[in-house]
Amino acid sequence: DNQKKFYEDALNQTKGEIQELENQIQEELAAVKQKIADLQAAQKAARQMYDAACMRLGIPNDLEEESSQG
Repeated sequence: DNQKKFYEDALNQTKGEIQELENQIQEELAAVKQKIADLQAAQKAARQMYDAACMRLGIPNDLEEESSQG
């Protein structure tokens, strides 16, 4: 009976730990996704400024070629 109780307690404790780890994983994943979205928005804004500068200078936008190749 003591062994059964020990394993039942271990089962319940580890199940809780697994759920807590899953919650932490989901929180970290959400933070990473938000950081990527922020960086992509900043990159888009910088590319728009770069494109406008190229147009004002009358030179080709070399970044357009890079983005179409990648």
